[in-house]
Amino acid sequence: MLKASFKRYILHFKRPSGTSRGILTEKETWLLKVEKDGKCGIGECGILRSLSFDDRPDYEEKLKWVVDNIHLGKEWLWELLRDYPSIQFGVEQAFLSLENSNPFVLFPSEFTQGDKSITINGLIWMGEESFMKEQIDEKLKQGFSCVKLKIGAIDFEKELELLRYIRQFYPPEKIELRLDANGGFDYSCALDRLLEISEFNVHSIEQPIKQRQYDSMSELCKRTPLPIALDEELIGVVDLEEKRKLLDKIKPQYIILKPSLVGGIKGSLEWIELANELKIGWWITSALESNIGLNAIAQWTYTLKTTLPQGLGTGALYTNNFSSPLIVKNGALWYNPDLSWDYTVL
Repeated sequence: MLKASFKRYILHFKRPSGTSRGILTEKETWLLKVEKDGKCGIGECGILRSLSFDDRPDYEEKLKWVVDNIHLGKEWLWELLRDYPSIQFGVEQAFLSLENSNPFVLFPSEFTQGDKSITINGLIWMGEESFMKEQIDEKLKQGFSCVKLKIGAIDFEKELELLRYIRQFYPPEKIELRLDANGGFDYSCALDRLLEISEFNVHSIEQPIKQRQYDSMSELCKRTPLPIALDEELIGVVDLEEKRKLLDKIKPQYIILKPSLVGGIKGSLEWIELANELKIGWWITSALESNIGLNAIAQWTYTLKTTLPQGLGTGALYTNNFSSPLIVKNGALWYNPDLSWDYTVL
């Protein structure tokens, strides 16, 4: 007989981390446990307050509902949780974990055997110019060939100086640059800014203007001198036909998929199938989950066999993350099966 439970867990950042939505010092998450016949499955419902589509007052009530209705199973629960993408993903993880002999090997592969890795981008957090330069130098020393800079927190001219600084020492053939504007540009100046940024051989820029400006974003994607990737634009679009309409309308060069924000594995696969049909590129990114959620995302991502660097380098952000076999080495994410999990808090 299936039974389930959940608990809230607060992750603490090692140092305050700047985003376009302010400075983060802690991250709330919810851990879902499913049990049957002496076996246990674990999933993470990684809500992002102020960004997640399911940041709602009844979030905990919905988790209680899931616990009471766990007998419905993964497929039915996923359908009934379309307004709660992070819970959809937590349910998927918990059932996959329960179904496998090792609760933390959800997708057995060469990755989980420790033989293959996933190339990832190094994440540069917003902050003062000196702090961002320090991060960039550190990531390059760590062997990353692709770094992602969050822009929009400091003066745009200073951000251009940072890009100039990087390119002065690290040409495009040595380091790939991705930018994330988090909707920070006004449409009136966005194209001019993209033109200035394009001088630095940038791979792509995420969400240059705020979401839900469909005509403006479509026009930007048509005229842009560098590839545009949609991120926040995908959040809250849960119907398959609406997903198709959005991509067909905007025609971005890339989309970025955060399973906790777009309906887990099944929701992400819907986006991927549509993107492939429309010749739109894509990659997978974590959304500040603990190592439990990151582990599920990484193992699934490996099965997709994509060659682009993925956004999965967030495991070392917290002081109280769960010890896991996930390690970052030479710009790649590895799973070392000789290392063990520490999840006594569960």
